[in-house]
Amino acid sequence: MIKLGEFQEMELLEINEHGGYLGLPGSTPILLPGQQLPAGAKAGDRIRVFVYKDSKDRPIATVHEPALTLGGIARLQVVSTSRIGAFLDWGLEKDLFLPFKEQTEKLHKGDYVVVSLYIDKSERLCASMRIYDKLSSDSPYERGSKVHGYIYQFSETLGALVAVDLKYHGLIQKKELFGRHKIGEEVEARVTGVRRDGRLNLTIRSKAYRQMGDDAEEVYLKIQDLGGRLPFTDKASPMVIDREFGLSKAAFKRAVGKLLKEERIRITEDGIEILQ
Repeated sequence: MIKLGEFQEMELLEINEHGGYLGLPGSTPILLPGQQLPAGAKAGDRIRVFVYKDSKDRPIATVHEPALTLGGIARLQVVSTSRIGAFLDWGLEKDLFLPFKEQTEKLHKGDYVVVSLYIDKSERLCASMRIYDKLSSDSPYERGSKVHGYIYQFSETLGALVAVDLKYHGLIQKKELFGRHKIGEEVEARVTGVRRDGRLNLTIRSKAYRQMGDDAEEVYLKIQDLGGRLPFTDKASPMVIDREFGLSKAAFKRAVGKLLKEERIRITEDGIEILQ
């Protein structure tokens, strides 16, 4: 049986001007385009191919490796959008369709999304951004581990959901999110805890003593960009601080304190100035 969305070995039945026709017992032969036929291929050879559907919804074979196969998860780029969905680059001649109903937020050309591959009711391969149930809680990571992943969804109550290694459940809690983040964003994170169900709690901030130095430099450079003076102090509202620096008020105060201790800035009644 020929399986969509998977690699399989098929027998080369015949070759003509269009390419090679491949088959399995009990199935209708499908085309492997001529330019993809291995050199010296002949009837009876077995060729490993990936099967999908062409622009006319006909099964077609390819020896090219797509970025995503059935049961897998991948980060793909949006190449175009329409009122019925988006189209993603997955490395094959025909772009992968992401139906509107399988999107978790509005997409634009150039965006990156984390998706899984499924077969729809019309027997076509499609992408879905709804990958929560595709991820595993059985990760090898422990508290303190450094991990790599991609943000695939935002929750107003929880924070940013992360596909760690494109395999495991991860969460950056809302209190850990500062600044602007987006779907498909690549993150390097540290595991702050492993929940009883195996899901990982993450932070994208360095340990406090390292982060304070990073934050201090960010604040200093921002003040430089503003001509050497910041028009508010460390008593500003958390909303203003988050908007300008992507920092919590506590982190901002620590950064300002470090710069004061190093005698690089001074605080006035209505702002912060760089010391020349």
